[in-house]
Amino acid sequence: VQLVESGGDLVQPGDSLRLSCYGDGFPFSSYTLSWYRQAPQKEREFVADILNTDRTDYADPVKGRFRIFRDNAEKAVYLQMNNLKEEDTAVYFCHAKGYSREYWGQGTRVTVSS
Repeated sequence: VQLVESGGDLVQPGDSLRLSCYGDGFPFSSYTLSWYRQAPQKEREFVADILNTDRTDYADPVKGRFRIFRDNAEKAVYLQMNNLKEEDTAVYFCHAKGYSREYWGQGTRVTVSS
């Protein structure tokens, strides 16, 4: 099983960034896919998820700025992040859950700083 994130970068406040996560080794289209993040010296927190029905949910701090979407043919889930703020600085993790199993990616770092 693999979950591999990419797309993290150093950006300025107000910029946009798209994170990607590619999965393999499990029935990708059947799983709920999520993004979590962990800021320095803070606990990991939920950011957004998308069900296999394409229903989405977002944490309040990112509503209206972030969008999660998936491409099952590509076995990928994306997080489009707009109007980034310094408080969005964190390592972002991809998560897959289904059939009583769950998997985590290794994380990709996003730094928002002027």
